[in-house]
Amino acid sequence: MEILSVRSSPNFLFRENSDNSSSYTELEAQFGTATKAQTAFHIDETNADTPDFSAISASELRQYARQSFDAGAIDQDTFAAISEPLPMRTIDPSGNILDLSDITDATSFNFRDYYKDQLQIATSIGDPQTVARLDSVVSFLNV
Repeated sequence: MEILSVRSSPNFLFRENSDNSSSYTELEAQFGTATKAQTAFHIDETNADTPDFSAISASELRQYARQSFDAGAIDQDTFAAISEPLPMRTIDPSGNILDLSDITDATSFNFRDYYKDQLQIATSIGDPQTVARLDSVVSFLNV
């Protein structure tokens, strides 16, 4: 005597009809396979909604830079330069000392002008590595 498992026997899967196609559609309706699966991971397009870099918080800038880095729009050096925290004090191109100690991650700040000024200072000093890094940051912020 041969013993067959009920699970593996094709005869017991759908006993309603000899044509199993109608049973499949009934099952699809039961389980709702027509609903669209949600995307588990999504990278926003960098050109779709560009933020205003003249009034953005540091955390928002880092988040946008991270998305751009993940999408391949910027390189690692540019991302690293944008991710660095602001110094407590800096100078402007005129030589005036600016106090940035009250700028936090949630404070809106004009990063576009800040990096343009830093690029101008680095150009006048003549540091080619800093100039190249700041030039890539400024070009990213001028999108």
